[in-house]
Amino acid sequence: MPVKYKDYYAVLEVPRGANDAEIKKAFRNLARKYHPDVAKDKKQAEEKFKEINEAYEVLSDPEKRKRYDDLGPGWNPESEFRPPPGWESRGTGARPGGGSARREDFEFGGGGFSDFFDQFFGGSRGGAHFETGEAASGRGRDVEGELVVTLEEVAAGSVRSISVRHSQRCEACGGTGRRGRQVCSECSGTGQIAHESVHQVKVPPGVEEGQRLRVAGRGGAGMGDGAAGDLLLRVRYAKHPEFAVEDRNLVYEAELAPWEAVLGANLSVPTLDGSVSIKIPPGTQNGRKLRVRGRGLPRRGEANTDLIVVARVQVPTQVDDAERALWEALARGSHFSPRD
Repeated sequence: MPVKYKDYYAVLEVPRGANDAEIKKAFRNLARKYHPDVAKDKKQAEEKFKEINEAYEVLSDPEKRKRYDDLGPGWNPESEFRPPPGWESRGTGARPGGGSARREDFEFGGGGFSDFFDQFFGGSRGGAHFETGEAASGRGRDVEGELVVTLEEVAAGSVRSISVRHSQRCEACGGTGRRGRQVCSECSGTGQIAHESVHQVKVPPGVEEGQRLRVAGRGGAGMGDGAAGDLLLRVRYAKHPEFAVEDRNLVYEAELAPWEAVLGANLSVPTLDGSVSIKIPPGTQNGRKLRVRGRGLPRRGEANTDLIVVARVQVPTQVDDAERALWEALARGSHFSPRD
C-alpha cells in the first residue's frame, strides 16, 4: 500500500551529505528543543519528537541510511512511496485467511513510527493488517503495535493516549463501495467501515524495551459471541539527546578539556531527575568509564541501574597566538611522551 514519503534530512534540518557528527548534533539540538518534558505544547512536541527520533533512527545507522539513500535525492516529499511487491506483508503480521475470512485493518496514532518507516524498514508496526477467520473459540485476534516512550517515562512512568482506527469490509456492499448502480450509503463508497477509539495506556516505571503492554479487549472483533482480542503495544525506547542505554544502564559522554583530564576536575553531569556532581580523577584517559551507582533506570523489584560516565577528551581545533605560545611552552617543558 502506498505511504507518504518521509524526507529524513529535512526533518533533522541537515543536507543529504551531512556526516555522522553533523547528524548527531542536529538530532541533539532538535531533541532538546522538542522534548515533551520541556516544550509548551506537549501534544505537538510528542509528535515532533517522535518524527525526529524516526529520522535519527535511520540516518544514524549506516545500513539503514544506505537503504534510504538508495531511493535517490529526487523524491518529492509530497509524493507517495509504494514498496516493492511483497513488502506489504513484511513486518505487519499479515495472516492468511480462509474463504469465510474478513479483512480487518488497524492503524495506531501516538504510538510508533510512521507507515513509511514500517514499510521500508519493517519492525515498527505502526499499523497491522489481519485476515481474521472464524476460530473454534470465536475469540478475536490480538493486534500488535508499537509504543515509543522517552527515558523520562521509563524512569517515572506515564499514561499515554493511543488512538486505534479499526477498519473492516462493509458487509452491506461486500466491500465494493456500490449497491447496484448507487454508491453504498453505509460506507460512502469506500467499501470499508471505520471506527476510531482512544485508549489510555499506563506505562509503568522501569518498563523494558521490547516488553509488551496489554490493553484487554481492544484487538480484533470476536466471531459470534466470542470475546474481542487484545491490543499489544511493544515498547521501543526513544533516542535521547544526552543518554544512550546499554545493559539497562544509562551512558553519558562527558566532554573534558585536556587540563581537566590531566589535573582532575569536579564535573556536574545530568541524570533523568536533575544533575549529580562527580570527580574526574587526575590522569583520566580518553574513554575511561566512571560509574555512578543507582542513577540509571529503575528495575521492578530491584535497585536502579547505574549511570556510566564516559570521558571524552577534546582538543581545540583552532588556537590564537597567545594560546599557541602556551601549548608550545608546555611541549618544551613537559617530560611526557605518549610513545614511550
